[in-house]
Amino acid sequence: QETIGQVSQETQADAGTKTQASIGNDVSSIVEKAMPSVVAINNKMIYTQDNWLFGQQQYEVPSSGSGIIAGQNDTELLIITNNHVVEDSEELSVTFIDNQSVKAAVKGTDSDSDLAVIAVQLSDIPEETRKQIKAADLGDSDSLKLGQGVVAIGNALGQGQSVTVGYVSALNREVKAEDQTSRTLLQTDAAINPGNSGGALLNMKGEVIGINAAKYSSTEVEGMGYA
Repeated sequence: QETIGQVSQETQADAGTKTQASIGNDVSSIVEKAMPSVVAINNKMIYTQDNWLFGQQQYEVPSSGSGIIAGQNDTELLIITNNHVVEDSEELSVTFIDNQSVKAAVKGTDSDSDLAVIAVQLSDIPEETRKQIKAADLGDSDSLKLGQGVVAIGNALGQGQSVTVGYVSALNREVKAEDQTSRTLLQTDAAINPGNSGGALLNMKGEVIGINAAKYSSTEVEGMGYA
């Protein structure tokens, strides 16, 4: 999880094409629709530390994050996540909705946008698991308005998938990360915590309109997450 500053009632089909927003506070139908598309990512990263006595030393550090199933090719299931979730990874695995864990490999990364694609061999995924997972439905983040409801799903604190709910707090917010990289992001007050990175931010139709990437961390601040 990157830190900034240190840095519907049931959905119903209308003519088979449109879905209606949830009513009230119940987003269970949205979550049920989206959960098969979200994975937990577990990672062993190599951390390098300079020690004045022993010189440069490397440590294996376990970390966790989230990902979104984007689709597949002839041999691989393709998953989108944040670059900082898989950066410097030595060993990578994903866990699907049925808690089945499978080895994954980095397919491509873009540090500027903090995005990455990882791949799982289709042959490594049990048939029962393949029946339960699906590619995410994508929405249009350009059409978002302030105050619209959003739902975040991710592997918070590495404890498995959890759901948080909030609103679109700001659009096109320029934020600077610990490494001084500046990005223009969507701001939400849905709780975003370590392990949520790479997970789905959904609109009230259950469509992905953001990838949870960061939070502002301070004792004086709450409810400032970014996607």
